[in-house]
Amino acid sequence: MDTDASSSGGWRFAQCFGDKGEVEDITEADIISTVEFDSTGNYLATGDKGGRVVLFERNEMKKGCEYKFYTEFQSHEPEFDYLKSLEIEEKINKIKWCKRQNAAHFLLSTNDKTIKLWKVFEKSLRVVSESNLLDGQRPVAAPTHSAQLKLPRMQQQDNIVAAVPRKVYSNAHAYHIHSISVNSDQETYVSADDLRINLWNLNISDQSFNIVDIKPVNMEELTEVITAAEFHPTQCNVFMYSSSKANIKMADMRDSALCDRHAKMFEEEEDPTNRSFFSEIISSISDVKFSHDGRYILSRDYLSLKIWDVNMESKPVKTIPIHDHLRGKLCDLYENDCIFDKFECVWGGDDKHVLTGSYHNYFRIYDTDTLNDVVLQADKSAFKAKKMGGPIPGNKMGIKNGRPGGMRENMALDTLDFNKKILHASWHPRENTIAIAATNNLFLYSAA
Repeated sequence: MDTDASSSGGWRFAQCFGDKGEVEDITEADIISTVEFDSTGNYLATGDKGGRVVLFERNEMKKGCEYKFYTEFQSHEPEFDYLKSLEIEEKINKIKWCKRQNAAHFLLSTNDKTIKLWKVFEKSLRVVSESNLLDGQRPVAAPTHSAQLKLPRMQQQDNIVAAVPRKVYSNAHAYHIHSISVNSDQETYVSADDLRINLWNLNISDQSFNIVDIKPVNMEELTEVITAAEFHPTQCNVFMYSSSKANIKMADMRDSALCDRHAKMFEEEEDPTNRSFFSEIISSISDVKFSHDGRYILSRDYLSLKIWDVNMESKPVKTIPIHDHLRGKLCDLYENDCIFDKFECVWGGDDKHVLTGSYHNYFRIYDTDTLNDVVLQADKSAFKAKKMGGPIPGNKMGIKNGRPGGMRENMALDTLDFNKKILHASWHPRENTIAIAATNNLFLYSAA
């Protein structure tokens, strides 16, 4: 990847889907809550707070990586739990694609309580083109004897994309589901809430196995919660989960049915001199991802990214500060609840780059070897600049010799809009193309 100091590391704004209006006018239901490429990169899914799933497919007619609308369906509806007097939001928390095995696509989507397996496929609409009373649209006289009777003929009229729920996995979580992860065997998956992780068979919707349970007997003794969970990319018996206590536990399902005893625990000792009222909140891990080869783990807490070697539990191989300038603003961020924002982290398809978001719609891409970084902004101005044929704003961002460029300096300014934040992103598995969810817009960026 080009890391020339006068450019944006070779990254270029490619596409923007969604309403181009101002942030103040956004409908809550349109805010994108998850984004995910499938394993081929030819399809891209987004879920929103209104319970809708929108799929995009690669536009093969265009050079480069460009996508077009494929289909949209309502995945979840708002519900009410009468026993607990609780409203269950329709918001899509996660979408995960299953590997494609035939002409249809299968994907899992979940809200706080219910996971659904969707089958998305193309089917042809057929209409009666010829019958005993009609020849196409033209009416004909009714037959007068049996010899004139003929079989109706069907004709293909149109191709449509249909989405049907094949399985509904419900009533297995007492708390809100925040993670789902499909196993490499493509037969099972895990779902995780704050205190438990369940293992499901994709074909069985009325039964799951509880493989991690950290719920204390007395809830007053609760000291930590599970924040994310993911299967190993190749070893179907290994999974990991992160906690609010700044540790990542790796477990092996061959050891025992209940994986409360972890095989490995990745945790860095905290420097006592840095301890503060906010230490526990900002050290809580919001997301963890295995690298594609399974050798490394990427974790994100409030202020930093960490890369761990799976063979070294004592400390991360690399620690990358994301927005260190916010350290002095933690009080304000606590007041406006932003300190609890859960930023995701993503590996590049080549495992040589990592990506995560920040505020004011800034996001950063790092080279894992050199830690050189590119700062980009998923902003409407990029869309307008492309339309007008002008340069994309903020493309001058130096990264050589540690000289900060314009965007990096802008990131540290006091004028940051904390309502604009990049929490969700996905990286094309085979190319340098990234999908960024910015409030109600989906931005696509590509690099040569």
